[in-house]
Amino acid sequence: MSQRDFIGYGRHKPDFRWPGGAGLAIVVVLNFEEGAEPSIPDGDPATELALTDAIIGEVPAGTRDLVAESLFEYGSRAGFWRLADLFAELDLPPTVSACAQALARNPDAAGLIAEAGWDVCAHGDRFMRHFLMDDAQERAAIANAVSGITRAIGRPPTGWQSRYAPSVRTRALIAEHECLFYDADSYADDLPFWHDGRLIVPHSFTLNDNRLASAKLPTAEDFRAYLASAFTTLLRESRSSPRLMTISLHNRVSGQPARFDALRGFLADIRATEGVWFAGRADVARHFAGVCPPPPAA
Repeated sequence: MSQRDFIGYGRHKPDFRWPGGAGLAIVVVLNFEEGAEPSIPDGDPATELALTDAIIGEVPAGTRDLVAESLFEYGSRAGFWRLADLFAELDLPPTVSACAQALARNPDAAGLIAEAGWDVCAHGDRFMRHFLMDDAQERAAIANAVSGITRAIGRPPTGWQSRYAPSVRTRALIAEHECLFYDADSYADDLPFWHDGRLIVPHSFTLNDNRLASAKLPTAEDFRAYLASAFTTLLRESRSSPRLMTISLHNRVSGQPARFDALRGFLADIRATEGVWFAGRADVARHFAGVCPPPPAA
């Protein structure tokens, strides 16, 4: 990665519309990580607890936390299907940010994703932190993610999103795979942008149900209000300048019944809003690249 950019578009935002004349594009990302997370049965030193309702510290380090394991299993066994039914009900195309091993362990879910034609973004081979890998490990993990997802759904992923953050090498390594024509390893803007010749479609760590799992927001209704506030702001701004809103969900978080209905209500409320385009992230990337091609090399 090159030097940091604190300027971005500034006062000179790109002048274009999304398909159908929409000003606001909305991408709903469903993170499918369950089955790919670190676990002692898979040879890892500890059970993964991230974004679960497990009690941290209850089980000694190095001992299997069967509560946390079963919460991950819930996301794959039940949460995914609840959310999939919602997307079908609202005719809303999500982007599935999937770990290859998670899809391999749930062929029914992989089959539905393939049949529905949902956009799939590579989220790793396993749910691992790439910034802790060396060059050879990361190159192999990216290659395994691409090949594993391709086997699972019959087509390659379209983009890349790291767990939490990339390494300084990630962007160059994913460029070795032609199918990965964008990455979502930035949180720096409300629009896609070009960086060193690579297309970046920003993800969201704010409009993300991790706010619930980490108790930064106490209830699902708080999350609904949070999303609604962002939607109101971005829709208003999009009337004069285009905007992108990304909503990030997890099977084991928003797929829980106590959190689901608030999400369902928010999405149902905004689904038919004039001036809004719901799309997979790959479609957003393709449209943006068509109307805002990369700037000439310096």
